[in-house]
Amino acid sequence: MTRVAILISGGGSNMVTLADSMTGDHPARPCLVLANDPQAGGLAKAAARGIPTETVDHRPYRSDRPGFEAELTSRLEAAAPDVICLAGFMRILTADFVTRWEGRMLNIHPSLLPKYRGLDTHARAIAAGDAEHGCSVHLVTPELDDGPILGQARVPIEADDTPETLAARVLVQEHRLYPAVLRRFVEGRRDRLDL
Repeated sequence: MTRVAILISGGGSNMVTLADSMTGDHPARPCLVLANDPQAGGLAKAAARGIPTETVDHRPYRSDRPGFEAELTSRLEAAAPDVICLAGFMRILTADFVTRWEGRMLNIHPSLLPKYRGLDTHARAIAAGDAEHGCSVHLVTPELDDGPILGQARVPIEADDTPETLAARVLVQEHRLYPAVLRRFVEGRRDRLDL
């Protein structure tokens, strides 16, 4: 059985969809939910599902990213995951950390990569006059929001969309895409899924 650690920063809606998908004949199970914020709402949701939780508060490490990542690595190594899923984990990870888990770390990003790496993707897509927007699941590489794309889901941008309404529609697609890509990844499939 493949062990999956999920890193979160907030409410954990993508973590919940991933965890809830790993049942029955799914070849993976969640082994840890790790947050960088002790107040992250997703921690209680994980605990309610019987998933072990850990917190490494990033705030004491403001000027010591290597120290923060060393503590993350320690908690992860103790859980011995085969795959790491970043699910709304709002910390930029260094090349050293990413390289340690290279080929085994997935991320979901709220844009149709390679467009709109980084933050404020929904507002940027609207401002650009794009006809569609969406989300991408990709393998994590040292470059921000880069790496091979394993899946994308698209939504049309409506004339009256705000960043908030667009984000809500994209989130629905994130909840469809990420579990589907994770299962394919664990099964050894690396071909791209488009929803």
